Amino acid sequence: MNKAKYINFLFLVFLISGCSLTKGLKDDQYLLYDVKIQGVEKSDKIAIQNLVKQYPNTRIPLLNTSIGVSLYRFGEWNYDSTKFLNKKAVLEEEKNSLLKLSEEGTINRKQRKRLDKIMTNLTSVEKKLEYGNFFMRTGNPRVIFDSTKTEESRKQITYYLYNNGFFDAETDFEVVTEKKKARVTYLVTENRPYIIDSFYTRSDDEAIYFLLDKNSKFSNIKVTEIYEQNSISKERQRIEDLLKENGYYTFSRSYVEYNVYKDTAENTVKIEQLIRKPINSEVHQVYTLDSIYFSIDPPNTEFFNNEYKSSFKDINFEVYEDKYSEKIISSRIFMNKGDLYNRTNVIETQRQLANLDLFRFVNIAFDTLGNVLRPKIFTQPNQKYLITNQLGASITEQLPGPFFSHSLRNRNLFRGAEIFEFFFRAGLEGVVSATGEGGVFRSRELNTSASIIFPQFLLPLNKGSLERYGRFNPNTRTLVGYNYVNRPEYIRESLNGIISYNWNTRNLRQQFSINALDANFIRSNLSDDFRLLLEDLQNQGNNLINSFLPSYVSSISGQVVINFNQYGVFQKNKASLLRLFLESGGTTLNFVNSEFYENRNLSYFQFLKFQADFRRFMPISRKQIFAYRLNLGLAKPYGASNGVLPYEKYFFAGGSTGIRAWQPRRLGPGSNTPNTFNDGTFDYRFEQPGEILFEGMFELRSKLYGYFDGAFFIDIGNTWTFNEDLTRPGANFEFNRFYKEIAVGTGLGLRMDFEFLVLRLDMGVKAVDPARDVGERFILGDFFKSFLGERGQTVFNIGIGYPF
Repeated sequence: MNKAKYINFLFLVFLISGCSLTKGLKDDQYLLYDVKIQGVEKSDKIAIQNLVKQYPNTRIPLLNTSIGVSLYRFGEWNYDSTKFLNKKAVLEEEKNSLLKLSEEGTINRKQRKRLDKIMTNLTSVEKKLEYGNFFMRTGNPRVIFDSTKTEESRKQITYYLYNNGFFDAETDFEVVTEKKKARVTYLVTENRPYIIDSFYTRSDDEAIYFLLDKNSKFSNIKVTEIYEQNSISKERQRIEDLLKENGYYTFSRSYVEYNVYKDTAENTVKIEQLIRKPINSEVHQVYTLDSIYFSIDPPNTEFFNNEYKSSFKDINFEVYEDKYSEKIISSRIFMNKGDLYNRTNVIETQRQLANLDLFRFVNIAFDTLGNVLRPKIFTQPNQKYLITNQLGASITEQLPGPFFSHSLRNRNLFRGAEIFEFFFRAGLEGVVSATGEGGVFRSRELNTSASIIFPQFLLPLNKGSLERYGRFNPNTRTLVGYNYVNRPEYIRESLNGIISYNWNTRNLRQQFSINALDANFIRSNLSDDFRLLLEDLQNQGNNLINSFLPSYVSSISGQVVINFNQYGVFQKNKASLLRLFLESGGTTLNFVNSEFYENRNLSYFQFLKFQADFRRFMPISRKQIFAYRLNLGLAKPYGASNGVLPYEKYFFAGGSTGIRAWQPRRLGPGSNTPNTFNDGTFDYRFEQPGEILFEGMFELRSKLYGYFDGAFFIDIGNTWTFNEDLTRPGANFEFNRFYKEIAVGTGLGLRMDFEFLVLRLDMGVKAVDPARDVGERFILGDFFKSFLGERGQTVFNIGIGYPF
């Protein structure tokens, strides 16, 4: 079996290597083989790299070939543009004849349907004519050296340097050709950059001059720093924003001009900022607000019966039906009669009204009368009910499985902008059994819940709290749910209720949530094998079986998510995210006598849990990104818990979003050694819960070709327990040895990025296994001694989306 794999692999290498990139080039053509940029020391090298118009194809190391080019060539061999041109001509002719019938008004229903199909087929044909077939779109053509694009790249680099203070910079390029290959080197001489010596503002409008001087500390143009054209653009925008927040409704950045004076002897610049006067006026006008008009138009004229007019806090309401809370709506309007015009308040009003999810759109206009503005807010109600059904695949452990979900959304439930949500989900997945003899087993899950979201904090009921917190999109969620899990080891059911408070900051970078109540009644039905396993552990002093007894689990928790620079959104800049979570379990036991639970044969738990999750995204070149994640967790039982946590509150390590060289939930804890098979390899079938978690995941992601991305990763971490576990020697955390018990896994990943969906395959290889004896834990070399290493050393993970 292994020989067949080797033969197939060698055949694939031979097939690909046979597709030489330089084969078939014309006499005057050269393959762009390498691009370098030399001399960049103080400038942003990544930004300069992005200005280069041509880069070589991604190649297989040591081989003069590229998978992307091979795919493109294969597509070319099977591509006939003449066929698509003829097909397009036929479709165009039929389309024109049907359009003529449509213009004459004689087209029937069947012909209309045919016209729609023709338009769809035309779009597909035009796409194939422009981009080629699937293989051509997935791969990429050879990059042939183009001197025109190289010269254009040189000019763009020069412009970039000039706009960033290097006025005396010099750029050139040299091309070395050999064996039909061209190597291009861009030669950059930055020379001495120009420093901002002074920056001042000139304006005949005293009010504007005073306002700018008062806020000068926020200026983007800093004396003693290198001149940057981008800073001037940012400063022009900052001035527009500042003035529009202080009543200058008609002011725009076109009134702001800059004069830059160079001193070539000292390599310095003086920047003059000039505020021009408006036409036919000596000063820019300041505007104040009048009372506000708010309109809710009917969805269509058929539903229009009567028009309701009312007034609330200087807001004049005009709605097609009297079923909207003026109090809630007014709490999301941040404009008041007599205030200066403030564009930020206008944008915030529009955003927070949209967050209510009551309206299809929110448009804000202004009527002007002298220096007075009258805001007019126009809306139209969203559809009352929204039903969504989904059928797809998901994966959490081993193999993906199908799921079906159904959701119902009922807007404005009690006429107070409340949202009612009903959710149902059922799915199957492949998981590893904790008691089976290897293989993948079926896991069935069913979740359903009903919740009501109130657009305010239900408690405390302070007077004015609606207006005070309206800018932060506050809401209170009440939820009742039922969960059912059927795994090979157990069937677990839970009935839960949640009351949570959620809000975010005005810049949307911080999100907060507090679960004031999270109560769960849990019942488990264990398989005979799993029960025997737990009872055996109990006899050895491990009370994990208590986690599977009928129980009541309650907690109070809080979470904050801080998003720096929009982490998770495709971008070229650095970004990071920090999530902090704190939970206190069993808090209600302090207010309710424990006999209440004991009389009902319910176990109960008291615990504290903390988790910090930090993620960072760092572009390092046009095609490469370095990303990492650090995850720390602590969960400590106390009091009535008898040293046991609810099973869902334990930490687990391993899996496609953790340390990928171990199967899900199978790593650790500490240096605990699992059971072994007859051949001496470890048995990783059993889940390994822990109370302390540390994970570090480091990943270099690279664009390969088309939809395909590659990754090289190193994962480190483990779990531990606070106290010694007689059934798992070495599981507890000790300062003098924990660093020796850090597991290390490495591997390669392949991703297909379709923008709307990312499919992922990661191959993780155990490099350092803390379950082995000290001195024998580094096992990466075993991977190279045999195909995929020893049994269990290589783990394949299938995932949807990025691991972090």
